Amino acid sequence: MLLCLSPAWLTKVPAPGQPGEAALLVSKAVSFHPGGLTFLDDFVPPRRATYFLAGLGLGPGPGREAAELARDLTCPTGASAELARLLEDRLLTRRLLAQQGDVAVPATLAFTYKPPALLRGGDASPGLRLVELNGKEGQETLVKEEVGAFLHSEALGDALQVAVKLSGWRWRGRQALRLYPRTELDPVVDTVLALLEKLEEEESVLVEAVCPPARLPFPGSPPPGPELALRICAVVCRTQGDRPLLSKVVCGVGRGDRPLRHQNSLPRTLEVALAQCGLGEASQVTDMRRRVKAAAEAALAAVLALEAGLSAEQRGGRQARTDFLGVDFVLTVAGRALTPVALELNGGLCLEACGALEGLWAAPRPGLVAEEAAAAPLVETMLRRSARYLMEGKQLLLLGAGGVSKKFVWEAARDYGLKVPSYGPAPSKSSSQCVAVLWFLQLHLVESDPNHFASQLVQTFIHFDVTEHQRDEENARLLAELVRARGLQLDGCFSYWDDCLVLTALLCQELGLPCSPPAAMRLAKQKSRTQLHLLCRHGPPWPAPSLYAVPCCPLESEADVDKAVRQVPLPGVMKLEFGAGAVGVRLVEDAPQCHEHFSRIARDLQGEADHPGIGLGWGNAMLLMEFIEGTEHDVDLVLFGGRLLAAFVSDNGPTRLPGFTETAACMPTGLAPEQEAQLVQAAFRCCLGCGLLDGVFNVELKLTGAGPRLIEINPRMGGFYLRDWILELYGVDLLLAAAMVACGLRPALPAHPRARGHLVGIMCLVSQHLQVLSSTTSRETLQALHDQGLLRLNLLEEALVPGEYEEPYCSVACAGPSPAEARLRLLGLCQGLGIDGPHYPIAYFLSHFK
Repeated sequence: MLLCLSPAWLTKVPAPGQPGEAALLVSKAVSFHPGGLTFLDDFVPPRRATYFLAGLGLGPGPGREAAELARDLTCPTGASAELARLLEDRLLTRRLLAQQGDVAVPATLAFTYKPPALLRGGDASPGLRLVELNGKEGQETLVKEEVGAFLHSEALGDALQVAVKLSGWRWRGRQALRLYPRTELDPVVDTVLALLEKLEEEESVLVEAVCPPARLPFPGSPPPGPELALRICAVVCRTQGDRPLLSKVVCGVGRGDRPLRHQNSLPRTLEVALAQCGLGEASQVTDMRRRVKAAAEAALAAVLALEAGLSAEQRGGRQARTDFLGVDFVLTVAGRALTPVALELNGGLCLEACGALEGLWAAPRPGLVAEEAAAAPLVETMLRRSARYLMEGKQLLLLGAGGVSKKFVWEAARDYGLKVPSYGPAPSKSSSQCVAVLWFLQLHLVESDPNHFASQLVQTFIHFDVTEHQRDEENARLLAELVRARGLQLDGCFSYWDDCLVLTALLCQELGLPCSPPAAMRLAKQKSRTQLHLLCRHGPPWPAPSLYAVPCCPLESEADVDKAVRQVPLPGVMKLEFGAGAVGVRLVEDAPQCHEHFSRIARDLQGEADHPGIGLGWGNAMLLMEFIEGTEHDVDLVLFGGRLLAAFVSDNGPTRLPGFTETAACMPTGLAPEQEAQLVQAAFRCCLGCGLLDGVFNVELKLTGAGPRLIEINPRMGGFYLRDWILELYGVDLLLAAAMVACGLRPALPAHPRARGHLVGIMCLVSQHLQVLSSTTSRETLQALHDQGLLRLNLLEEALVPGEYEEPYCSVACAGPSPAEARLRLLGLCQGLGIDGPHYPIAYFLSHFK
């Protein structure tokens, strides 16, 4: 992040291949470093900006120059003069907000002179009367009639005063509003007529109700002095999927008989401000925060919807978006209820007020919990848009398209700008908000199945058998030759499919592309080798990986079973060396059970055709490992150059023994921070111990009384619902992070991510839910509930086919502001849908999350 104090430090240069657009170069800037250090840096050669946010203005000076710099850039911009002009038009935003059911606005009468197209026609807005004028002279009779009717209308409610002001970008900060008693018609009419003479086209004169300050009851006698008024400033940011998120609320308190504006009152928290006005109960504060949140987020949603219908020219460039918004409210009484009424929208004043309040807490104080900065969601949006810009036009080779559980990859590709035709059910709203983007990246695919649906969704499809793992080295050389023969200039190569991970590392080595070493991938792919290798890693550094490893023994023949029983304490866990999805995993308590399970697997799961997609292309060798008591957890990591960039911890419910099928999950973790940190450190140390330095990895652990113990490392992005949940709760896309690392780009991710809510989910199994999944709780029913926002559905299998070695059919989850609320919603939903039952007790599976 760089701060440019002068437009002269920035230069626009034409962008090759993008007519009418320019790249932004930085030659001088203030840079920021840990410990509060700042430097004034000169960049030779200049650095290319990947995101631009500027203070804008039409008047002479830096504001106008910044507006010119922001126009028609190739990089994302968080504001433009064109968008700011719309936000500063009080009449336009007043009408926009009035049409939202969740936003209250003051009753307003507007006289507009040759209004812009956005104000013409449309539905009538409650409390807003729009009078279009074709001329500014000879309007005395019309103005007097309209003002008179407005002053006597019920829309003004309890308002005793009206304000008369000009509306339009030209008048921003250049006029003082005039206040009049509601009973004085002539002064209001005279002021309107005088202001009409100053109007230019597309400008307006507004007559609006002055919302009376709420008279709040004080315990005992009210404090002496004038009545207090409260102004509420809310900052709301555009987040992942173009969803508004309230970032912070600050307040100003002042005399009720004077207009309360920014910078003429000291900022304070909502709790303190309400208490000063006599409203101190926690439930009242919570209710008011909820109302402000709903109204502020609805305001930004309305602005984003407006922008979606604008052309690139109207927005000020293809990449111009409104990434944050300030919403000013006044607290008044409407219908005997305290109501925040939206006065205006602004581009920076509310954020400035939040910064002033945060400055009060700059010095750490004991016992205070650090609160997220108001700009934190904005910064996340900056980084996300910057990352997409960096990946624009990158050539990526993907090995293995995966099954139905990986269809989210292709929905994400559509969202990221890849020209992907539609297939199957319509994507969710969050994956269809891409407007007028360039190709985000160019995707090429290597896949064994020539009829895979993804073969039609990529720029280049290479049909190649990737299942013969004994020939991975040879296949990597053949694939490298095919890539060169087709003239593909690849920036990266990656895979999220278990069968292709080692081949991907070998191919990257052949092509000289970034990736973890093939030896590390082989080590992590074979479960017994992972554990035995880590058991020998005693450090330094400390804590050593050996502290997390679990004793185990590989099984390739019946004779190995007897040897393993003598070496590994029972009860133990038998599983496939290269397995996935818990298929073939079983709790064994004695030697006969070990022999029986080994024989069953050797008979039933001999090759890929017996159960595709679980790693049988590597063979059906098994291992016996010690059974570890404790709670089970997933840690999803992003590593770059051996450095930990981000980690996300989730909790798993009790598995269904003896088969260890996953039942339930919760994110974020409910563990204490110290235990969460132990899990993250254990996962990180185990990855480094195996030589995994670059990529997105999923590590399964158990937390025992003696600390974390490793179950296994999946040297790829977490499966099932994990990518979707992390994106929903943290705004971090592991798929994008994996693609960036594959291209040698370091993703900018929050080191200590904060979840914005909680998700609790349950797995549905064909063996337990075939009847309900075939009738009342069909795939179509679950999809409809997902589209309505009542649950989150992750479909993991295409067909309802029962079998002895099953994987979950789907994951169903509910969100909530707390784990308890999410859990209760899910429990009620499962009971209503018939997923809960005596043989599949949802309450028990969710009991771990209390």
